[in-house]
Amino acid sequence: MCASLKGIHWSTRTGNCLNIQLQHLRNYCVTSLLRRHSAATNAAATEAITFVPRHQDTSTAELAEFERVLRRFPRLAVITGAGISTESGVPDYRSAEVGLYARRGHRPITYQEFVSSEPARRRYWARNFAGWPRFSSVQPNAAHHALAVWQRRGRCSSLVTQNVDGLHTVAAGGEVTELHGSSHRVRCLGCDFTQSRHQLQRVLERANPQFAAEAPAALRPDGDVELDQDQVGRFVVPPCPDCGGLLMPDIVFFGDSVPRARVDSVRQAVADADALLVVGSSLHVYSAYRHVLQAVELDRPVLILNIGPTRGDKHAFYKLDGRAGLVLPRLRL
Repeated sequence: MCASLKGIHWSTRTGNCLNIQLQHLRNYCVTSLLRRHSAATNAAATEAITFVPRHQDTSTAELAEFERVLRRFPRLAVITGAGISTESGVPDYRSAEVGLYARRGHRPITYQEFVSSEPARRRYWARNFAGWPRFSSVQPNAAHHALAVWQRRGRCSSLVTQNVDGLHTVAAGGEVTELHGSSHRVRCLGCDFTQSRHQLQRVLERANPQFAAEAPAALRPDGDVELDQDQVGRFVVPPCPDCGGLLMPDIVFFGDSVPRARVDSVRQAVADADALLVVGSSLHVYSAYRHVLQAVELDRPVLILNIGPTRGDKHAFYKLDGRAGLVLPRLRL
């Protein structure tokens, strides 16, 4: 169902801005809509907030100063990390107390493990299969929608994300460079075969009918799964239907490299911008940090919005410690 407000049709289910008919709307109109979207989804987001690290509320003065700084740079290249999606219910890796490392001691599979170990691949796909229904159902939050508005206005000249959840694409502000790929796509390592992850889920369901029936009970409230070895051992992973090769998510695993063309595209985006804004990233991995170093070399100011310290703090022209979903929608740019 959509609610209409002076020419703007706003989806109350997803918060997507479906049709803007009035071009003369003031900044406060969009800000008001984003606030209404945030308030309307607060109850549904209660569980998601459990993944947000401890933080202090951003003061009005801090917000005003951050807004003043951002207004100095008309074209912002934006890089987002896992911190922007925690409010949607997607946990990050490194945050104290709530990150996957802290809660479970979880370490992600590496590319080398995936391609060389059949048991590791089977375990990966079994867990991925069980967690997919919840992961694929998460929705963009107020921060994603705020950046989408910036894109449509031309304030965000390029949007790059380290995340593989596809939430910026759903928010539909414009083109998104997915630095580490997307969990919503699957590719074959032996040929050019690709398919959507949703299609593969149906293939896996047919190959594992008993597992599919048991999987929902194995899910935890946070979307992670606990599977015993017997469940993993019985899981069937179909090969590529074209060549019989290995199927894997179209993402950059730990230990793998970002494709050169993608790196070059981001480098150009940073060079074309007036400043680089990093949102919700610790910048721990070099694939994102390298672009902070590039911005410094090009004398482009580096601005950071994140809860807690980041690897790039020493290079920051301005750093605000705050929660993206509460800060970005309140900025009038």
